Amino acid sequence: MVIAVISDTHGLLRDEALVALQGSDLIIHAGDVGDPDILVRLGQIAPVHAVRGNTDGGTFGASLPSTEVVELVAGSDPPTSAVLAFVLHDLAELDLDAGAAGFSVVIHGHTHRPDITWQDDVLYFNPGAAGHRRFTLPVTVGRLVVGSGARIEAEIIDLNVPG
Repeated sequence: MVIAVISDTHGLLRDEALVALQGSDLIIHAGDVGDPDILVRLGQIAPVHAVRGNTDGGTFGASLPSTEVVELVAGSDPPTSAVLAFVLHDLAELDLDAGAAGFSVVIHGHTHRPDITWQDDVLYFNPGAAGHRRFTLPVTVGRLVVGSGARIEAEIIDLNVPG
């Protein structure tokens, strides 16, 4: 299973991001969406799970959950393996022990800094920011691949956006 992970679009869905997300089986948006149309456009590629970020206000923001649990499945008929992912916007708000709670992956955003960190057999994955560039940070999205035996591969994709 190929899972595209995007965060911090802040109302800007770049063509480069859409290209990078093609071929995904599932898309997870880790908050600060900024515009409901972004989720509609992502949904044209694959099913979407999204959480509310600190800038997702109003009726739209209220329609998004603050956290979500997503089952990531490899194989089909029957699935060969599955892992649970916990999705939230700001990792500082994580109020559980992910490993003890049965999660293999924690997906988050907020900092705009792409990061792949393994801690006690749990992957903490921040795809970075795909929207407006912040400071000198790259504009990025992420990809997770769940393989047989619940093996997880993580990748940060630099969209190579100038400026």
